Amino acid sequence: MNITIYDVAREASVSMATVSRVVNGNPNVKPATRKKVNEVIERLGYRPNAVARGLASKKTTTVGLIIPDISNIFYAELARGIEDIATMYKYNIILSNSDQNEEKEMRLIQTMLGKQVDGLIFMGNHINDEHVKEFDRSPVPIVLAGSVEQTGKAPSVTIDYKEAAREAVQLLIDKGHTRIAYVASPFHDVINTSYVFASYKEVLEEAGIYAEELVIEGDYTYDSGLEAWQKLHDVNGRPTAVLVYNDEMALGVVHGAQDDGLNIPNDLEVISFDSTKLSLMVRPQLTAVVQPLYDIGAVAMRLLTKLMNKEEVDNPVVVLPHRIEKRGSTKV
Repeated sequence: MNITIYDVAREASVSMATVSRVVNGNPNVKPATRKKVNEVIERLGYRPNAVARGLASKKTTTVGLIIPDISNIFYAELARGIEDIATMYKYNIILSNSDQNEEKEMRLIQTMLGKQVDGLIFMGNHINDEHVKEFDRSPVPIVLAGSVEQTGKAPSVTIDYKEAAREAVQLLIDKGHTRIAYVASPFHDVINTSYVFASYKEVLEEAGIYAEELVIEGDYTYDSGLEAWQKLHDVNGRPTAVLVYNDEMALGVVHGAQDDGLNIPNDLEVISFDSTKLSLMVRPQLTAVVQPLYDIGAVAMRLLTKLMNKEEVDNPVVVLPHRIEKRGSTKV
């Protein structure tokens, strides 16, 4: 049998309003009364009904988090930053895995709203007009973390992906490379197509060394990195340097090249566009564009708290700094 606020009030010989004030930390309760009510709550095992409290206060102190793939360390590190700030501001997280499926993403947004969340943090690689319409219709704030909505309407926290890619490619050109490959994420990924790949192509075309056959589409996974290397290895005029969209595929490229007897970095230099913990778990360690993943998550959650509490926000589109960390997969 569920213990209700009525049971606690009756047992403690106080009103339900007094029990509510105790549960919600209202200071306007005598210490002796608070002690008595808390003792009854403990003895009966009463647990406040979050839904009922939410209906009364019009807040559930719950935030929905929609994530493409929780098994991907990139999103796990983002989620950790979100969760830490949520805890600091006393919000609970409901996490859902979208499997990078647009239909499922739309369904999850509706499910979260149906659970009366106070706000949503959304991560997705392909944000289109349907997503934007859904965000506009939402009765609660939605913030994007590590994702780009190109109109700039949606609050978001990212890095300057285009500039980061330009710096990485220019670094390889400055080292004298003329055959620079790119292992991409799927080309429906907005960050890849409109920012990273666009910048890669632009810089190489400016240098007069862009080669379409050196662009290989992957699917974020280690296996697709291995497959990408095999395709690059078979190209006439094998690349001497590779930019890879994420760490997991970069590991596949490095291992594939090593299996073919190449030395990293003497025969092939590799730069990853991620710098998760995976970049430190391979030998040699990966030179990488460092995205401050924890900070992206933390700042996204803090931005959401401001929007949920209707605080003033100077700029809802936040761009955090990046850097290139030079490690063993490129020459000094």
